[in-house]
Amino acid sequence: MMRRGRLVLLTMLATLAAALMLAAIAAVVMVRMGWYDVGAVKQHFQPTFKLLELGLRYSVRHHAREILAPPLTGGMAQRGARLYAEHCVQCHGAPGVAPELATLALQPSPGPLVHMTRRWQPNELYWLVTNGVKMTAMPAWEFRLSEQERWQLVAFIGELPKLSPQQGAAMLAAVRNTEAVPAPPEQPLDDRPDARRGRVALTQYACRSCHMIPGLPGPSVDVGPPLRDLARQRYIAGYLPTSEENMVRWLRHPDLVKPGTAMPALHVTEADARDMAHWLLSAQP
Repeated sequence: MMRRGRLVLLTMLATLAAALMLAAIAAVVMVRMGWYDVGAVKQHFQPTFKLLELGLRYSVRHHAREILAPPLTGGMAQRGARLYAEHCVQCHGAPGVAPELATLALQPSPGPLVHMTRRWQPNELYWLVTNGVKMTAMPAWEFRLSEQERWQLVAFIGELPKLSPQQGAAMLAAVRNTEAVPAPPEQPLDDRPDARRGRVALTQYACRSCHMIPGLPGPSVDVGPPLRDLARQRYIAGYLPTSEENMVRWLRHPDLVKPGTAMPALHVTEADARDMAHWLLSAQP
């Protein structure tokens, strides 16, 4: 009897392995032959949407579980309204405010945020704002907004369901017409740069979109030179002696270091540049 049960189990495992192998072969053939349509005109299949939605839900719940939300006050929401008008409304719209035309055709669609508080807790919304969602147009705001500003955005998102279309349109119009709030001072620098954070910062400043960088996965690009073995090179951009201090100068102000360079100024903060330089020169694989 035990032998028969073992035989049945082995048969099931072999069948499962064969099915997985056939599925993998079919996937490879579909990709290689170009049969899969990557165009944004055609939607995903409904099961694909459901799988992605469940994956998002469980992932955010897991990663945000230790984040503690501060009290979200009305004053925070008012300050968050300006941030929302500057960075979010063009994709997500608001009560009485449509998204900008180009975002209406994005796949997946960014969608309105008026229902977010029914789906997500404040700590989960903060995680989404901070980290973004890969394979969508949702960016990570960790390297663009301070922690306080990200919580202010969460506070305003919590107020969206309470706004009528007339109130939403009037509020965002008033925010846009007021004087801009001065940018907050840069964060104080730590004594030692953080190579792990620098690796992430390189992706958040889109360095990988122009350069091949060992240790950072991404598409094959040849816009700029590959950033490998930089510590062994004598000069940065053929001009500055190689050092972390000079790499910081180059990352922050390439146009001042080398006038006429094709390397754009990406508004890299001092702290981010130090972390990026440390990873590039000492922590690359």
